[in-house]
Amino acid sequence: MDLSTTYLGLTLPHPIVCGASPLSADLDMVARLEDAGAAAIVMHSLFEEQILKDAMRRPHVGRESHTRAVVDRSPALNTYRLSPGQYLEHLLRVKSRVRIPIIASLNGTTPEGWLQYARALERAGADALELNFYHVAIDPAEAGHTIEQRLIDVVAVIKESVSVPVAVKLSPFYSSVPNLASRLERIGADGLVLFNRFYQADIDPETHGPIVNVQLSDSSDLLLRLHAIAILCARVRLSLAISGGVHEPVDVVKAVLAGADAVQITSTLLRHGPSRLTYLRNELERWCESQRADSLAAVKGVASLARQSGLSRFERDEYVSVLQSWNPDRLD
Repeated sequence: MDLSTTYLGLTLPHPIVCGASPLSADLDMVARLEDAGAAAIVMHSLFEEQILKDAMRRPHVGRESHTRAVVDRSPALNTYRLSPGQYLEHLLRVKSRVRIPIIASLNGTTPEGWLQYARALERAGADALELNFYHVAIDPAEAGHTIEQRLIDVVAVIKESVSVPVAVKLSPFYSSVPNLASRLERIGADGLVLFNRFYQADIDPETHGPIVNVQLSDSSDLLLRLHAIAILCARVRLSLAISGGVHEPVDVVKAVLAGADAVQITSTLLRHGPSRLTYLRNELERWCESQRADSLAAVKGVASLARQSGLSRFERDEYVSVLQSWNPDRLD
């Protein structure tokens, strides 16, 4: 069975990729993920705050007010396991240890935090870059198009500065993800990862302060991502990856049917360990055989909305149908 796929111009033996997680910070674990069958690994993110905090140690940048303001709002540097330099050294060691593609991840908010280390990650051997845009809109004076244009500007500059493929990891909260995807394609982005998960703090009713806990995803998180991939499939030439909500074999199958070129898994690896990769890959192959498909390409995208005529009407009809599907007898 041919499960191969192409993601960011990289030929992968199957679509199951290890998403960014703490697992990639351990060299032995990276080797175990490869042995378990990972098609590629996305490194844990290098954060802009790490870069700026590290830069504050250097006198020639310590006086810059913007840098200092970002640093003052950031967690202590020792909350990060690796410094920027150590991250690059770790990437070099990972590349020398494994043969599968390694995708480096940058997580930032401003142009100053991206460019230098995008080049450094390329020099350290990254096969591709994943730009993780995590921005929460809190300023009423900042228009949505301003936020989008800042993203576009950052991606454009990085694409001009590196030769490796660049994927953009988005949140679902833009006014029109398809429009933004088209704009990113026009400036040369190579792929999209949908979607970033926002981690909101809860409120402690006793202390009135925040409660911060990491909540791993579950399969219910998948639907939003399936919908977005199904819309974009065959409408853009970008590589498409799903991130979030892929836990069971059926989740991988749904992602492929929607049109995903790659399926990133993280939470299920944290719960079950590297053997989960082998299980998901084997079950995907078994499903393809049950469909009498000779390759993954034969079934990829068959459930995408590109196959629907009158897409806007289809979306409205689907919405109404869901609302009308409720059966009050279920209360009994």
